[in-house]
Amino acid sequence: MILMHGMFGSLSNLGLVTRALADSHSVIAVDLRNHGDSPHSTSMDYPCLADDIVELMDDLNLDQADLLGHSMGGKVAMQVALNYPERVNKLIIADIAPVDYKPDRHGGVLEGLSLLATTRPNSRKEADRLLADHVNETSVRAFLLKNLVRAEDGRFDLRLNMEGIVANYFDTLTLAPTGEPFSGPVLFIKGENSAYIQDKHRSEVVRLFPNAQFKMIANTGHWLHAEKPETFNKIVRTFLN
Repeated sequence: MILMHGMFGSLSNLGLVTRALADSHSVIAVDLRNHGDSPHSTSMDYPCLADDIVELMDDLNLDQADLLGHSMGGKVAMQVALNYPERVNKLIIADIAPVDYKPDRHGGVLEGLSLLATTRPNSRKEADRLLADHVNETSVRAFLLKNLVRAEDGRFDLRLNMEGIVANYFDTLTLAPTGEPFSGPVLFIKGENSAYIQDKHRSEVVRLFPNAQFKMIANTGHWLHAEKPETFNKIVRTFLN
């Protein structure tokens, strides 16, 4: 099982899923390019992100794997299945659809994180104060600030390549994955209160993934795997088994 996090995240975001599947799968959680400890690059679109996953599988001598992706990671997982169907066994997509999204969803976040990258704050408190001018929600700021890491000079850097993310966000990262339909088993899990998967998206989901199943978790938003981990993990395990 290969797990892929969402935008501005890291492999630790899906830690509860990792632990839930550890008794039945060899679980590999990845930092996508320009995130976490993975390499930085000026290129960042879904085909190259999918190629990264396949290269990882080649390095680990994995002919095939189950894939689970949340948000942006879900689009990467879909792109792997559309480009390399023979490498994917089962596919699980958490709260994202294979469609284009408006590029204004993360405007304040992009500005705030870019400010932190150039300012290099002296403390986490200062970083939170700077970010608060762009991101109102305390929980969202707490998630974003997990990317802070103290440098040798005592100041804080981001484990995000904001230049690479910003350069590609508006042109490529809001786009849908593309390719030939994937006929394998696929599960889409939606948070009831999230607008990322809508009824109008169903036709495109079924066109690209004709064997797709759908589940919804009540009273959850976009971070469904963190808001209701037991329910989410039970759905995942049932689908895999």
